[in-house]
Amino acid sequence: QVQLVESGGGLVQPGGSLRLSCAASGTIYSINTMGWYRQAPGKQRELVAVISSSGSTNYADSVKDRFTISRDNAKNTVYLQMHSLKPEDTAVYYCAGRQGPFSTNSYLYNYWGQGTQVTVSS
Repeated sequence: QVQLVESGGGLVQPGGSLRLSCAASGTIYSINTMGWYRQAPGKQRELVAVISSSGSTNYADSVKDRFTISRDNAKNTVYLQMHSLKPEDTAVYYCAGRQGPFSTNSYLYNYWGQGTQVTVSS
């Protein structure tokens, strides 16, 4: 089993920055791809960014050039650095892990964290 624990969410003003962290524990050798997804009230969960074990990345168009996903395999941690935050970025952000090949399809992810709230408001 794999456990994912997110941290770093909070309240930030528009234009501000936050860094989310996701620490993985358990049988982490089985994880290939890690990702961040988000879900706003009344909306479906959507892709934010994913990263493979080799460092390949994929971003949602809405966050390109503002967000950066990275991972530290030695620390079993994946990060999401968010800049120029907008009110529409407000959502619960979930960390996810996948055993299989690189994918952006959330239905293919095996493991999920409990989520961390990000609120962008003045």
